[in-house]
Amino acid sequence: MNIHLTKSQIGLDGVPAAETVLSHVDGERGELIIAGEHVGRLAAQSSFEGVTARLWNGASKTTLTEANVRASLGAGRERAFARLPELLPATNGMGVVDGFRAAVAGLRAEHGLAHEATIVGAFPVIAGALVRRAKGLEPIAPDPNVSHAADTLRMLHGRVPAAREVTALDAYLVTASDHGMNASTFTARVVASTQADLFAAVTAGYCALTGPLHGGAPEPVLEMLDAIGSRERIQPWVDAALARGERMMGFGHRVYRVRDPRADVLKTAVEALASNGTDLPFAGEVEAYIRSALRKKNPDRPLETNVEFFTAILLDALAIPRQAFTPIFAVARSAGWTAHAREQQRTGRLIRPSSSYVGAMPE
Repeated sequence: MNIHLTKSQIGLDGVPAAETVLSHVDGERGELIIAGEHVGRLAAQSSFEGVTARLWNGASKTTLTEANVRASLGAGRERAFARLPELLPATNGMGVVDGFRAAVAGLRAEHGLAHEATIVGAFPVIAGALVRRAKGLEPIAPDPNVSHAADTLRMLHGRVPAAREVTALDAYLVTASDHGMNASTFTARVVASTQADLFAAVTAGYCALTGPLHGGAPEPVLEMLDAIGSRERIQPWVDAALARGERMMGFGHRVYRVRDPRADVLKTAVEALASNGTDLPFAGEVEAYIRSALRKKNPDRPLETNVEFFTAILLDALAIPRQAFTPIFAVARSAGWTAHAREQQRTGRLIRPSSSYVGAMPE
């Protein structure tokens, strides 16, 4: 018997793959809940360590505090830095994105440290080392006594970051820490469902993130803003691009039918950085005109601003190189990946969907 599935069913849209307490996405209402709290409130009230504690507690039924996580991530960063001589040779000749994948694949258990902390602690150390190597510079040793966001910026730039920079990156890390059953999280859960360890699951998750349909959108947003160039060119450039059928980078989302709630969180964070040389008025004018143009083009279902638009502006304002955007995304999402992998191992079963065969049948 041949079973014919719709395009949506083939893409698994709306098909539950797991039960989770970690995050919930409502695309119709434009709502993201992470560990029981709306993302906007969470970003305003919690640090990355705080949201990581909530995710890990939900996944493993533990009672970690924000201070516990801060200490364990500090230790994880120190352990990762000590192992850079082992991790970096595998990345020789690679760019930052591919080198990050190779180094992450080389992570292994650390005695006396939870796998979650080993992984999440290592990510900014690896990212910082690869960014600095691309500039011909030596890696910066971590400081376990500062926050994850502050140390990430320290290891990237080789200086103590300003408070407003730390606040902005922390808001980004919280906002991007988890997002339902996205492609990379699903990948991590599939691998974890085989009872492979967290290192394998998170490496697979990062590989999924590198695809341009998932984690590769912020850089093209900046390329679009660069191409527009000035306020006078916004209308003619956008109109011409839409007439050619080109996609507006930073607009539209596979799940959200209304404005991505994360966009407003990061817009607020960018506004706090506006005195740092960020041309927010220009970006805001581009956003406003594109939204208007998209409403005219598709009045019944206009594309709204997504998280990538303001992610690009925020990371650029923090002087994070464009080639490091995907690894920095992974620094944030590693909290969610490790939590989902643990939850899948603890409560789930082997994920083994079926397929609809449309090939030739034997006579």
